[in-house]
Amino acid sequence: MARTFIRGFTLLIPRLALRNLLRNTRRTVLTVLLIGCSLGALILTDAVMIGMVKVMVESLTTTFAGEAQVHRQGFRDNYDVDLYLPDSAAIEQQLEAEPTVAAYASRVISGGMITSSYNVTAGMIYGVNGPQEARVGKLAQAITKGEYLQGNASELLIGAPMAELLEVDIGDRIVLTLAEADSGELAQALFRVSGIFEFGVRELDANLVFIDLQRARQVLDLGNASHEIAIRFTAASAADLDPNCILKTLNSGDIEALGWRALNKDVNAMLDMTGYSSFIVGAILFLLASLGVINSMFMSIYERIYEFGVAKAIGTRPRDLFRLILTEALLLALLSCVVGMLLGFGLGHWYGINGIPMGEMEVAGIAMNNNIPTVLAGYQFTTFPLYVILLTLLAALYPARFAAAIVPAEALHRSL
Repeated sequence: MARTFIRGFTLLIPRLALRNLLRNTRRTVLTVLLIGCSLGALILTDAVMIGMVKVMVESLTTTFAGEAQVHRQGFRDNYDVDLYLPDSAAIEQQLEAEPTVAAYASRVISGGMITSSYNVTAGMIYGVNGPQEARVGKLAQAITKGEYLQGNASELLIGAPMAELLEVDIGDRIVLTLAEADSGELAQALFRVSGIFEFGVRELDANLVFIDLQRARQVLDLGNASHEIAIRFTAASAADLDPNCILKTLNSGDIEALGWRALNKDVNAMLDMTGYSSFIVGAILFLLASLGVINSMFMSIYERIYEFGVAKAIGTRPRDLFRLILTEALLLALLSCVVGMLLGFGLGHWYGINGIPMGEMEVAGIAMNNNIPTVLAGYQFTTFPLYVILLTLLAALYPARFAAAIVPAEALHRSL
């Protein structure tokens, strides 16, 4: 008869576990909410991290820099005007024939003095091809006043902060003073402000001016050479992850072709750390949730200690009580996962559409002044709930072991 009871008890474990959870609905609901909110917070936190990384990468690559750049070795160290690409046309032909390249833009770059009738400042002068630049970056969209480059020799685009400093407006004259390549002789050229831009990045708006590419080459006596070729790929990963990428082909001799990660090592290191952020947040949340599970289980056990004592007195095996407590924990975890996934999906979807208002801030030198949209991913609703179940069961091991080790005589005596 004892064996029959034990077999029946084993078969009834899931039903008993569910009944025990429903005996104290308030405690069960609070525990489910605790674990579920932890899961929902973890999903939302990870979605925010992915969204922030996406915004940072887009701000870094699509604003102006591009997803990859080609230079002479050492040019990026101090922007030496003498370190130019003498055969930039051949590189452009390679890029033109490469199917993974969506667009490219040749640039001439030089430091110089920018002088108006009222003031003078130092800055970086970029000679660019208007149509090419419009396909690689957001210079054309950044124009707030005047017009974009039309290919005229005298046109100049200036950032709003620099225009304010120089007290110039559309149509005003600007004199650029630069050092010619190779010879180092000073050259001056007169331009008129044709447009004022605002990228929203202080470093760019306050320090850069743009002129026509051919005029820049003429002033610097560069012939048809360029200092930089910015590249945009059909898929951003091609800049770093494709082993057969065009960048590998271009890296030869004194030419260096680098993806955006190699060009921005500080940002790359910070992005690599974002995964640890989700781990740390998850660890803290589920440590607190685990304490809640342990507390809930022990309260449930102490309420039923007489029942456990009777069950063991008539022959119930300790492992069956152990399985009962773990089954209760499993049901708690499953209910919590449903609540957490619904909460995480709801908040993630809403913030994915409306974005999280973060205000203006700068992260690793990248200015961000837009709402950060959350990005939901499939693993957040598969891997994270699995972790919740495993950690909940792990937290329930100690209460389950305690219940299995109950001595019937002590349990019955304590309940009297």
